[in-house]
Amino acid sequence: MRLRNYDYANPGAYFVTICSLQKECLFGDVINVEMKLNEYGIVLHECWHNLINHYFHIELDEYIIMPNHMHFIINIMDTVGAGFKPAPTSINWEQLQKKDEAILRKKSLTS
Repeated sequence: MRLRNYDYANPGAYFVTICSLQKECLFGDVINVEMKLNEYGIVLHECWHNLINHYFHIELDEYIIMPNHMHFIINIMDTVGAGFKPAPTSINWEQLQKKDEAILRKKSLTS
């Protein structure tokens, strides 16, 4: 849910949920009430912690990765604009999946 007419570039703490496409379980499994990340979940975990190296006006707070989504609290410390990495207006999911598969193949060959 987004608040109508609210400027999300304003400083503040934001609770965000991001779901995988079609809510597919991509990030791991819950085993004995504990989340076990798979390779995609580990990448998501690493990307979360790496955000502060790319966006200096944020602080990372609590987060949790679930099989098909991620919840997190992010603190925006300063007013921001579109930034140097604006969000894409459209995504070619097939191309993105092929790129992910190529990265995983390369990673498995080097591991």
